This record gives sequence, C-alpha cells and structure tokens, in this order.
Amino acid sequence: MKGLDSRALRRRNESAWLVPADGRDVNHRLRADMRTFDDDDEVDLVIVGCGAGGSTLLQRLARRGWRVVALDAGPFWDPEQDWVSDEAGSHHLYWEEPRVISGADPVPLGSNNSGRGVGGSMVHFAGYTPRFHPSDFRTRSEDGVGADWPITYADLRSFYEEIEGELPVAGEHWPWGDPHGYPHSPHPVSGNGEVFLRGAHALGIDARVGPVAIANGRFGHRAHCIYRGFCLQGCKVNAKASPLITHVPDALSRGAEVRADSMVTRVQVDDRSGLATGVHFLRRGRQRFQRARLVAVAGYSIETPRLLLNSASARFPHGLCNDYDQVGRYLMVQGAPQTAGRFGTEVRMWKGPPPEVSTEAFYETDPTKPYKRGFSIQTVSPLPITWAEHVSAQGHFGDDLRRYMSDYPHWACLGALCEFLPRADNRVTLDSEQDRHGMPVAHFAYSQGDNDRMLMKAAREVMECILRAAGADEVITIDRFAHLVGGARMATDASQGVVDRSCRTFAVPNLFITDGSVLPTQGSANPALTIMALAARAADLLARGARSGQPPTRKP
Repeated sequence: MKGLDSRALRRRNESAWLVPADGRDVNHRLRADMRTFDDDDEVDLVIVGCGAGGSTLLQRLARRGWRVVALDAGPFWDPEQDWVSDEAGSHHLYWEEPRVISGADPVPLGSNNSGRGVGGSMVHFAGYTPRFHPSDFRTRSEDGVGADWPITYADLRSFYEEIEGELPVAGEHWPWGDPHGYPHSPHPVSGNGEVFLRGAHALGIDARVGPVAIANGRFGHRAHCIYRGFCLQGCKVNAKASPLITHVPDALSRGAEVRADSMVTRVQVDDRSGLATGVHFLRRGRQRFQRARLVAVAGYSIETPRLLLNSASARFPHGLCNDYDQVGRYLMVQGAPQTAGRFGTEVRMWKGPPPEVSTEAFYETDPTKPYKRGFSIQTVSPLPITWAEHVSAQGHFGDDLRRYMSDYPHWACLGALCEFLPRADNRVTLDSEQDRHGMPVAHFAYSQGDNDRMLMKAAREVMECILRAAGADEVITIDRFAHLVGGARMATDASQGVVDRSCRTFAVPNLFITDGSVLPTQGSANPALTIMALAARAADLLARGARSGQPPTRKP
C-alpha cells in the first residue's frame, strides 16, 4: 500500500480484515453474533440511516465504547445473494418509495441519487471520490454566489485523509484544489479512459487517472478489482467501497447494532426539556420506539427533511427544527450531462469501472466566462439499458435505435458534474399523498437558474471538443442530473440553516444530522467522501466532549 500504514489503519478501522479470508463476501458470523438492544434500553446514540454518514458515525462511536444502534429502512444486503451482474435485476438497490416532483425543471429520483438498504446509495455509486476544493467552503466570499460554510477545508483535511485510507482510494497525484496524493496507485485504464486522455492531451487539458474508492490489489481480506464494469449494480467482489463493507463490519465487531428493515417515522422530542428522547419506527408491521440519549439523522437530502417535517409537535408545529422555515430548503442537484462519441475502432467502454479518468481543470470560477463556479468531467460507461435511454433521448427509435445499439462497442462516453447553486425555493415539503406506512410523502420542487444553464452548456461543449479531438466522428449529448445535497444545511445561526458547524441542530441540543443534507454548497465533486469526512469529524467532536454535545456518562 502506497503511503498507507496498515497497522495504523487497523487500529482505526479493521473492516477490511473482518471479511472472511476464504473469499466469501460477508462475515455471516459477525452478523449472527451482533449485539442487540431492547427498545427500552436507553442507548447512547440512535442513528437514522446507515449510508455514508450514518455508517461512519456508527463505526467511529462504537470504537469509542458507545452503545449505538443504526436503523435503516432497507435490508441488510448480502452481496453473494442479493446483487446480480444485470442492470434490470438491480433496481431493488434504489429507493423507489413514492415521491412527488415539480418545479420548472423537475428532477427524477431513483437510480443515481437515492439508495435503499444498509450501505445507502454508495452500494450503487460509481466509486468516484474526489475531495471538495478549499474554495467550495467560501463561494459567497470569493465568487459572490452560494453560501460560505461555517467551517473551512482545513477542518476536514485530516478526515479526508483518514477516509481515503479506509475505503481505500486509488489515483494519481491530484493537482487541483489542495494538491494531494492517494494511498493506492492508479488503476490501469480501459478504452474509455484512453479516449479521454487522448482527447484531453490534444487540447492541452490536464486529466488524471482516479480517484476511485476501488482497491487496486488486495486490501486486507477484500478482493481486488476484476474490471467487470458493474459498479453501479453493487460490487459482488467487494473491491469497490461502500459502508456495508468499509465501516459496518468494524462497527459490529465493536458492539454496535444495525437494525435493518426499520422505517423511522418520527423523532420524539420532550416538550418540557427540549431534548430528543428517541425515535418511533416500524419494523415487521409493528410500531416501536427506541430510547436514546442522543439522536442522529442520516437519511439523506430527501428523507431527512421529510422526517423532520413529519416530526411536528406542539413545540415545533411546522416541523422539527423548523422555527425559521429552513428545513427542506436549498436542496441542490448537480447538472450531469453525458456526451458520447463514436469511433471507428471498438472502445468497449463497459470494460472497467465507469469512472477512470477525470479533470477538474474547469472546477473554479473563470473570470473570463459569464458564469460563476464550474464543472468537472469524468469517464462514464453506461451499460446497454442506460445507453438505450441515452440514444432514444436523441429521437432514435425502431430500426434506427437498433442500429445504434448494435454499434455500442464503438462508443465512448464522458460525464460532467456542474455546480448548480443553492436556491431557497428548491426544497422538500410534505405532500398530501401518503406512502404505504401512512406518512405524507416528500414533495421535491426544483428549478434551475441562469448560471446553472450556462454551466451545462459550457460542460457539453468541452466534452464534445474532447471527444472530437480524440477522433470521434459523431457526438451526442443527453442532459441529466446527479447527486442530492442540502435540505438541512450547516450555517452560523438558526435563521440561515438547520445545524451548526459540528452538525448539531440549533433547535435541539442532542439531535444531530450527519448526511449530505447539511452541505451548504456542492462543488463539482461527488459528495460521498465529504459526507463521510463530515460524519467522522462530528463523531470526533462528540467523543472528545466538544461543545457540540456532551458524551453519555454511562459506560457500556
């Protein structure tokens, strides 16, 4: 392992060594022997959601001896049994409960922005794990748009480094933002990556291999990547990181409980003390209540605001922590256009992980351009069903569509991530429609701004230029969206957001939010690594008894 002390890593997180050495994907004994708590046990911390933020918080505090339980609405996945190398057969990985979307530019919800089950959406994310740039934390001060965070990049740097080691992340030295290296050397690239590198070089654009949270070689007892290309369908060999294998095993070994198939319906707050006392949840058709000294919500940017709004009370008539009408606001998506180019020779873009090569040369604000902030570009490799959607979006059907599909091996594809700006009216509210549990479903309204549209146009033009410079004889682009952040953002005071700089809610001192909903801006980077780093920082502050909340006094 390059630049990584395995002994120090194991002292921090032993998950990779808890995978069975016989090559099986799951330590079934670890799950069977998992500590369990009774509902009447007042645990130190109950966490709602076991994805990127929830799993990291769970693992960190379990290691410090806390009595912690995480509730997740989805199943406890077994990669051997539940995941298949098939697009259509993998839809059960997505959150497909009903939601209502509206606005001038409504955003579809599902496969590329919502996860279901232990591990969350990282189970089916592409594996791309860049850091945010220092400028992302000061966009209002530096560029006059967005919002300044109440923390800086420096507050997260050490946590970025820790999580990169635990996933682990592989890639070339990164020259953008805060220049840094990665613990694992870069993966070899396939035809799609070669196309990107060739086109970028012809145009003088700096591009690098990585960073991806995919083990390059054996890591602990985890298998190495076999370049099968089904990262978005759940990695059956567990070379690609997800909290299910990178943080949950260590948490279980340290006495944490993961209670799957548990739909949390309400956070309970005592009106007299003003403190959270636990959560109501549904499991196997029965209403239950888990008592806890502290509560953390990590349901992501749709379900977290929905839960807070559904937790209204006499003290919080408009929703929990919503005294200033901030819950659900400033929810952001990234513009994610994809541009494909056809080549005379076969590219076979499905060979290898979808993200291989990327550039952040256009990430920062360029004063010569009419827009603020920027975009990143990376390889993407749509499999046949997704590729058919890309082609049919151009108006190709019938025999014409069939010809394009037969030509699939000749195409390469790039994707951009454009930094859409936070807007107060892009928000989650409760709809009159109810789900199967009798809860009002989330209503997500979204509209783009002029700056957003200019970024999308600029990103499309750059990707088309790269592919043509690489030798493409035809290019086609589809507009789409990816990732969700915001909805319970971090701020300096309650009138501007929902949580403070340590992820503690302003309104309820022992209630925390540790998911992507706390992000005030989103940069042009995939958010998973930053979510995990924020959760690790929140856990560190809690464990050290920082002003973000006193740790429990009762020992396990």
